[in-house]
Amino acid sequence: MPKITNVRCVLLSSSYADADDPEIKECFPNGPKRTIGMVEITLDNGVTGLGEGYLAVFAPLVFKSIVDLCTPQVMNKDGFDIAGRVRDLRSLCDYWSLQGAARHVIAAFEIALQDARGKSLDVPVYELLGGAKSASIPIYGSGGCCDAMEQFHRELDLLDSLGIKRYKMRSIKTDVLRTAWVLEEAGARGIEVGVDMCQNLADPPQDVEDVVNFVDAVHGLTDYRMIFVEEAIGPDAPEGFRQLRDRIDVDVCGGEIITTPREMIERINGDVYDFVQPDASVMGGISAVMDVFEAAGAKDTPVVVHAWGGAAAIMASYHAAFAADGKLVEYPMLDFPLGAEMMGDQGRIVDGRLIRPTAPGLGLTLTPQMEARYPFDETAVYSCALIDFGPPPDSYWARS
Repeated sequence: MPKITNVRCVLLSSSYADADDPEIKECFPNGPKRTIGMVEITLDNGVTGLGEGYLAVFAPLVFKSIVDLCTPQVMNKDGFDIAGRVRDLRSLCDYWSLQGAARHVIAAFEIALQDARGKSLDVPVYELLGGAKSASIPIYGSGGCCDAMEQFHRELDLLDSLGIKRYKMRSIKTDVLRTAWVLEEAGARGIEVGVDMCQNLADPPQDVEDVVNFVDAVHGLTDYRMIFVEEAIGPDAPEGFRQLRDRIDVDVCGGEIITTPREMIERINGDVYDFVQPDASVMGGISAVMDVFEAAGAKDTPVVVHAWGGAAAIMASYHAAFAADGKLVEYPMLDFPLGAEMMGDQGRIVDGRLIRPTAPGLGLTLTPQMEARYPFDETAVYSCALIDFGPPPDSYWARS
């Protein structure tokens, strides 16, 4: 079996989203530019594989340091024994990072090995996982980081052009009029709306009563109904999600912050969510997401993969969804030229459905010329120390 002969950490930065989007103003203090961190693994058969860890969006130099620490642990070992290499890395990292940062880095290694193995065997990654279960999967548009009507209209126009009929927006508990306005505008186009309540950084979490009041207030202003609320309670309060499920007639979901399949499976077995949202670039790789799909199937809990990083992160989660018969996946709508260029035609959307990729491995392209066009910018990081510019006044969203 081919051995690992080289590991390279790749940090690249690209323009991102709209400078006027509230999330960009609040979380990217140095402007609309984002960094992704990848691991490139070379096998002795000459094949390279790419993987990504979401950590680099927030702390790229921490990502690189952990990659450098992990590299000697896998060198000159069997690159096709992916489970064995994950065990090697966990033996190095679990004591000090059983959950959290190191899991993102292990994910990058695992995804890169899956990509390299698929390319070595000239098959897409999903074929390594038992084969694709469908030719396409319904997709929902993930955007709504907006505070202006024209921004929402721009995103809804994009959804219309792609035939996508589900949309996710971001709202906090005070965004009642804004949320009702979006439900009306989207509903008039035949588009259903879910709401991400952005509590994945919240400590302490907002109260269940706050979410109930928000949902009731929005639904009191429109006949259209939210199709889900995501991350409506803070990450450290699973009991709050359970309580919320008993209080509202809207699906309750979450999971993008969970970094081990074990914790996700415990939440599935504990009836925390109506559906779960694992991310391969966060949870430890594609195999970890496949473990979640298996456990969720036993409980009849739907899995909707989270996809919000760069091309390697997104395609890793997509391949897992095709292999595990996923029924819905996320489409990040914010403009990210580097990701689009790497993905090419392998993330094609037709009539609201993600078309099954066909290229070997993950289907990504990364050339020296592309790396030169998107050099790493140390200032291009997502800051969790939020700058609150405040939303437009309620009167802005009021209907005459």
